[in-house]
Amino acid sequence: MAPNSNSGGRGRVYRTVTRLRLLPALLLLGVTAGIPFDFYSSARQKVDSIESGRLQAGARVDLSLKELNAFAEKEVPVGVRNPTLVLAEPETVTGTALVDFGKLRRAQGYRPGWLMSKLLDGERPVSATARIHTGGGRVTVEVKRAAVSGIEIDGATLDFIIQNFVVPFYPEAVVGRPVVMGFRIDRLQLAPAGVGVVIGQ
Repeated sequence: MAPNSNSGGRGRVYRTVTRLRLLPALLLLGVTAGIPFDFYSSARQKVDSIESGRLQAGARVDLSLKELNAFAEKEVPVGVRNPTLVLAEPETVTGTALVDFGKLRRAQGYRPGWLMSKLLDGERPVSATARIHTGGGRVTVEVKRAAVSGIEIDGATLDFIIQNFVVPFYPEAVVGRPVVMGFRIDRLQLAPAGVGVVIGQ
């Protein structure tokens, strides 16, 4: 009877020690589970790794839709609020935001006159859907539709908005013509879950 008793004692001791070793890990898991994930910091680190130029050819960096939206929220210029990106179709991005065109112009260093201020000031819901084709280190953006306050715009009005409210913040933005993406990016792979950035030579 004694050997069996000792064997049972050793088993109880082993189980107790095992539980004590697992306890810190379980406590840590319970604590971290309550901390919201910082999607912006994650996206910022990934963008920094791309811009560093140190990634090997063929490497792919995946940015989830939550990371993209968190990045957009932090990086948009003054006058833009609540930006949201949706990747519902292949090679297609839909973006929505609240835009105060007056604030945008002032952030660029322009001071609209009284009449233009009346036309531009105040937040308006803006949406745009664009087809994005990439390959060989170049990207072509084709705007399929755009709307301000629910009213679709195109032609000269759309060109005016692009030239006055997009290009000043993104000078290399060219709609309808291929431009070099830089940072050795070869192509972008768009999917509903996010964007894959593929590094070239």
